[in-house]
Amino acid sequence: MANNEESRGLKSLLDWFANRRKSGSTNLERQEREIADGLWHKCPKCGVLSYTKDLKANQMVCSECGYHHRVDSDERIRQLIDVNTWKPLDENLCPTDPLQFRDRKPYIDRLKETQEKLGLIDAVRTGLGQINNLPIALGVMDFRFMGGSMGSVVGEKLTRMIEQATQRRYPVVIICTSGGARMQEGMLSLMQMAKISAALQRHRDSKLLYIPVLTNPTTGGVTASFAMLGDIIIAEPKATIGFAGRRVIEQTLREKLPEDFQTAEDLLKHGFVDDIVPRTQLKATLTQLIALHQPLPTTAPNMVLWETVKLSSTAVD
Repeated sequence: MANNEESRGLKSLLDWFANRRKSGSTNLERQEREIADGLWHKCPKCGVLSYTKDLKANQMVCSECGYHHRVDSDERIRQLIDVNTWKPLDENLCPTDPLQFRDRKPYIDRLKETQEKLGLIDAVRTGLGQINNLPIALGVMDFRFMGGSMGSVVGEKLTRMIEQATQRRYPVVIICTSGGARMQEGMLSLMQMAKISAALQRHRDSKLLYIPVLTNPTTGGVTASFAMLGDIIIAEPKATIGFAGRRVIEQTLREKLPEDFQTAEDLLKHGFVDDIVPRTQLKATLTQLIALHQPLPTTAPNMVLWETVKLSSTAVD
């Protein structure tokens, strides 16, 4: 009798462990499914799980370690531009394949696949809008589209946007994220560096503001041109910013580079950027800078000078 009771007790205990193991496995599967379904997001730096809705509310910045997750162009525009003020420019400007370039697959096929997958025509979106009621011309690069590479369409769209801004006397802000010039377009992609730089010089000659925001990563021909031509250059924390890649430089110099080499913090230390601004503070910072640099009407200097002369005359009398 006692043996039977012990046997039943042992069996119930084993059943309890089995159920516990099964329950734990089910919970693990449920957690993995929830992560896979996009309900949760794991930080690649600190490993903390964040509720995706909370992470988006914090502009895709980890609340634990401050890691800045990469965001797409749609999210960038939502973060910066006032609701119902965004007016896109040159939405239908499409890339072509003048060199009939082919690597593992034809360039034209690669373009079509990326366009269908992302719903984007190329690696930049440009438009006019308002940031806290201040007018602005904004260009936003999207790293998902072939690494944000700069081809003919990227150069043309940015140039047209800058020219529109100069004509309307708007400040220009470009959110930079790119692997550099698009090799599939050869020399045509490199020509965009000069074209955009020339448009920015005309913008500057009109005494108008240009602010590039360097995000992770900003490299190659983009760094060598419009990303470094700003009146005020802003970077996001820990962003990788450089021209050649770290490995290429190490192999060329045959030296080990510092851990913080080509980071936003290292560039700030050496004077290549003016400030590092967390994404959660970017809109407020841009608003303040744009408000401080509002262009005066073309007739304003003469009017101000005349008023000063009249005030001086009154004071003498």
